Amino acid sequence: MTTGLKIIALLMAAAIIIAPASAQDPAPADPAPVIETAPPGAGDAEIAARIHDIFAEIDSLQRVEASVASGVVTLSGTTQTADAAARAEAIAARINGVVTVENEIERDVSVSTRLTPAAGQAETFFRDALRSLPLILLALAMFAAIAAFGWLLSSWRWLWRHITPNAFIAELAASTFRGLFFILGAVAALSLLDATALLGAFLGAAGVIGLAVGFAVRDTIENYIASIMLSLRQPFRPNDHVVIDNKEGRVIRLTSRATILMTLDGNHLRIPNASVFKAVILNYTRNPERRFDFELGVDADDDPIAAIETGIEAMKSLDFVLKEPPPLGFIKVVGDSNIVIFFAAWIDQRQADFAKSRSLALSAAKDALEDAGFALPEPIYRLRFDEKAPPILKETAAATVTTEEAGPEKPKKRERAAPAAAQDVAPDTHLEEKVEEERREEPQGDLLSPNAPVE
Repeated sequence: MTTGLKIIALLMAAAIIIAPASAQDPAPADPAPVIETAPPGAGDAEIAARIHDIFAEIDSLQRVEASVASGVVTLSGTTQTADAAARAEAIAARINGVVTVENEIERDVSVSTRLTPAAGQAETFFRDALRSLPLILLALAMFAAIAAFGWLLSSWRWLWRHITPNAFIAELAASTFRGLFFILGAVAALSLLDATALLGAFLGAAGVIGLAVGFAVRDTIENYIASIMLSLRQPFRPNDHVVIDNKEGRVIRLTSRATILMTLDGNHLRIPNASVFKAVILNYTRNPERRFDFELGVDADDDPIAAIETGIEAMKSLDFVLKEPPPLGFIKVVGDSNIVIFFAAWIDQRQADFAKSRSLALSAAKDALEDAGFALPEPIYRLRFDEKAPPILKETAAATVTTEEAGPEKPKKRERAAPAAAQDVAPDTHLEEKVEEERREEPQGDLLSPNAPVE
């Protein structure tokens, strides 16, 4: 109870002390600064003289006049820029005793006034350049020495060929090395002239321009990168027989921009490397063994297994057909009036021409089937006529039925040409010789190297 009374007494005492303070009016805000209309020792004449003395020391304000009346300063005259007029007004307003400033300054746009400072600046520039001429010559000599050293090193082709055996990569490395020394010389020269800011601005502008040009010539850049990749891991060798996106020919050379082929009819075919890099490439030369195939049809009433054996034996008798793997045959389609048999065999392209071998093998299998009594039927169409058909059509239909009932006419034996095994199937090397001849005439610029890995 005593403790509670003490707490109540303390609260009442605090309320008595705080109440008068809270009842007082809030403190007034600081009054606005008062402008002294006539400070001691600062009359209108003194203010005007002070302003004239200050303006006389500033080149851009020497033609500005100031008049003062009751502390009001009126500025007149001319300046070359609006900034100079604003600067004059700010200076006048800071003088003690000035109440306000009336700015009536006009801009001087006369030609003579504009040319005089420009002539003075040009004179100063040439005078400074003449004084800095020895330093400029030294900077140029430093730049020339560093750039010449980089050019000399980049021109040593044997050095870059030793570093990288790929000719295209060697040329790219030499060009990059030359460019780096050029930039290093420029940095050293500008550092000597204390003009590194100029280099930064130049490199920044060059980066923006390079980005814009990169977007504009992105196809060319893609082609260039594809050339590098193709030269590093080559999908073909010179004189390889390839098919690139349904474009067939023999490889002449790989340049920094395109792959040059000689088509099978002797024409030049130029394919951009970007297309070659993304294309599906079929190389017939990589594996010398190649399989040819063809199809023959026999009559539906014939024995297809016997026909397969007959065709295979005919192909085995050919000298250019490889024994391993052996020729093969199988029934592919059973049609309405015939049975289609698929035949295939392997040859060595270094000893036998593909087209000649296939042609002779097909002829040998066909002759063997015909000699064995197998018919190679033609398509048969059956015609049916109703009661209202003209008599001539009915007679034709009856004759057709009679012919069918009599059975197909067996092929007559005829004199055969020379056996396929005795005919020439040697590879045609004319196109290969033409490619080698062109490669000897233009040995430079070929990126195909026997030392590069082949994919």
